[in-house]
Amino acid sequence: MNAQFQGKIAVVTGGALGIGQVLVKEFVRAGAKVAVIDINQEAGERLGQEIRAQGGELLFYHGDISEQAALEEFAARVVEHYGAVDYLINNAMTSYNGILSDCSFDDFTKALKIGVTAPYYLTKLLLPHFREHAAIVNLSSTRAFQSQADSESYTAAKGGITALTHALAVSLAGKVRVNSVAPGWIDTGHTYDQNYVPEHTEEDLLQHPVKRIGHPLDIVRTIFFLCSEENSFINGQNITVDGGMSKLMIYTGDEGWSYKAT
Repeated sequence: MNAQFQGKIAVVTGGALGIGQVLVKEFVRAGAKVAVIDINQEAGERLGQEIRAQGGELLFYHGDISEQAALEEFAARVVEHYGAVDYLINNAMTSYNGILSDCSFDDFTKALKIGVTAPYYLTKLLLPHFREHAAIVNLSSTRAFQSQADSESYTAAKGGITALTHALAVSLAGKVRVNSVAPGWIDTGHTYDQNYVPEHTEEDLLQHPVKRIGHPLDIVRTIFFLCSEENSFINGQNITVDGGMSKLMIYTGDEGWSYKAT
């Protein structure tokens, strides 16, 4: 158990599945009390039952963070239930692809609402209730800095949350530290299917300089690092956690790789 999180209050968006689910479980394991908002009611309620059965505490709210009313109701319930907040982890996100698949105005706007507007507004709502040494960690992505085709909605949102991170860090100086984590390829399959068996190719592993694909715990440990009071000199920063993949420059002919024009 990580004693520094004992009795702390952590708020996690999108905590029912994926990286968020693993983060919630590890916060509880470390002695924290957690509040989660997620659009997946079944997964959220199942997670709550699992945690309470193990003696942990979790407040689950079913809601869509692209909706102002849902954020306001969630924040009100967090404050009513816990009275204060130590950590806000803005994790929730979705993708509506991009320009090649005719991503609509509404879908693109919703991606930005989920990925940028909601973290801003939830921070605003909870601001009066953050305790001393509080921290916010936003989930960015390596896609904020590099892209595949047809990924504009997700990429724009991740670029936005990365910029929002340093803006909030300056505005909230002396009140709350704000940092972000940019995951690369993180395999979250086991959070969706308990019988999940990875089927990664050797090439999948070898394209990472660390020679493996990421696990959600790689991101959780980074979030914990940024939440820790011991690391209070880190503020307004983004930490990329991708096994070094985004630093590997490859030209055709390198590493057995070749490019074929289509």
